[in-house]
Amino acid sequence: MAPRSKDKRKKIIQAATKVFARHGFYHSKVSEIAKEAEVADGTIYLYFKNKDDLLISIFEESMDQILNLIRGEIETEPDPLAKLRRLVHLHMSMMERNPRLAEVIQVELRQSSKFMKEYQNVKFLAYLQVIAEVIEEGQREGLIHKEVSPAVFKRMLFGALDELALQWVLSKRRYSLADVAEQVTDIFLHGIEVAPSTRIVSLPGVAVPQA
Repeated sequence: MAPRSKDKRKKIIQAATKVFARHGFYHSKVSEIAKEAEVADGTIYLYFKNKDDLLISIFEESMDQILNLIRGEIETEPDPLAKLRRLVHLHMSMMERNPRLAEVIQVELRQSSKFMKEYQNVKFLAYLQVIAEVIEEGQREGLIHKEVSPAVFKRMLFGALDELALQWVLSKRRYSLADVAEQVTDIFLHGIEVAPSTRIVSLPGVAVPQA
């Protein structure tokens, strides 16, 4: 794809993110996205098949960003437990820095039956594999219990992050995802470390999501 075409595609995705976050997926119109992107309505269909395709493309772009960020940040970190902590913080900080994107990913994406039923979620599986590889590395180094299943752990961790980010969006961002990330990491690490620290970590004044 030519640089100009890439720029226009990116501009459309950014416009769609704003429109979906503002009006919701079902209530958004392609004409509104085109207006926000400052392109003709027909231009949208040169890059995307339909609204569902555009929504899924937003997800894929965001997963590419977080995967590249995480891989770049943790590959030089020798400690698997530190890698896991960094991964959680990067995930939550990306959501917190991009509230519109977070709303689209956490809420609107679930409204697409095409995404939920038909989409082959390759990017998501690649993200989960990064988590599994960190766990396997920790097991090889004797830092994480051998009995911990990387396949189970990766989905447990992502599920926790996904639920907390969803509640953050629905609560209108009433608490800090950065603070929540620290708590999540401590809970998971203290449950899988072979020799967990006896130090009690106190986080006074940190707001947490309510049930």
